[in-house]
Amino acid sequence: MHENRTTYPLRKAQMYQQLLEVPKKYKVIALVKINKVRASQILPLRKALKGEVEFVCVKDRVAQKALEKLDIPGIKGISEELTGQCIFIFTNMSPFKLNVLLAKNKIMMAARGGDIASVDIIVPAKNTGIAPGPMLTEFKEAGIPTKIDQGTIWIQKDTTPVKKGEVINEKLAALLGKLDIKPVEAGISLYTALAEGLKYTSEEMIVDVAKIRETFTRFYQEAISLSIEAAYITKENINQILSKAVQSARSVSVESGFMTDDTKEQILQKAHGQAKALATTAKDYTLS
Repeated sequence: MHENRTTYPLRKAQMYQQLLEVPKKYKVIALVKINKVRASQILPLRKALKGEVEFVCVKDRVAQKALEKLDIPGIKGISEELTGQCIFIFTNMSPFKLNVLLAKNKIMMAARGGDIASVDIIVPAKNTGIAPGPMLTEFKEAGIPTKIDQGTIWIQKDTTPVKKGEVINEKLAALLGKLDIKPVEAGISLYTALAEGLKYTSEEMIVDVAKIRETFTRFYQEAISLSIEAAYITKENINQILSKAVQSARSVSVESGFMTDDTKEQILQKAHGQAKALATTAKDYTLS
């Protein structure tokens, strides 16, 4: 957008107006860099998070001009990050929760030459439905055994041409595409976010959900154990505290010989055992 312009392309004008209005509706402004992101990754996210987030594709100069007009604490820090292809995500949920949701909504995609396999690529034995011809060479180069039956190419056995973490070459990527095998896991993650005037980096928004759940579980168990030892009653531990108190009362009753309906059998058994032991001791003393 040049300073001496008085009119602008309709799409840019609409984007500019949208960025003046949308940020005011939400508590969190998040930025995603999409230099290596395909459109097929964004569309499922729009559907999965519809109603919770709003996506806005932007041009850096248009967005910077619009953000300069907004009176939102910390917005300048976001404006400075607008380089290359970007998408704004607006939401009222925390940026940490948003990043977790984005991580959960990954999809499997067709491979391109140079992509890294996200999983072991298993080509199953089946009828490919592909007519024999030049394709036979592609299967052979990929190390996939084939045969021709009823005018089509059949894969003879399950084959793993590439393992997880290995590079998928261009020819194999094309072959996998024809077999409708999608071996590349793809998603997006937040580059930066602004919430209540605080700016967060991508590293600060990474949440290890499993580790946090494990930590909270451990803290919960330790708190329960401490509260039971201290006899600090809560709805979570009252049954355990009462059970412990009952056991302690029973032990005191048995040790002191104080009979109750619950302890009389144990007390009598204990007395009987002590009497037998005393009798045996007395007998041994007499014989000696």
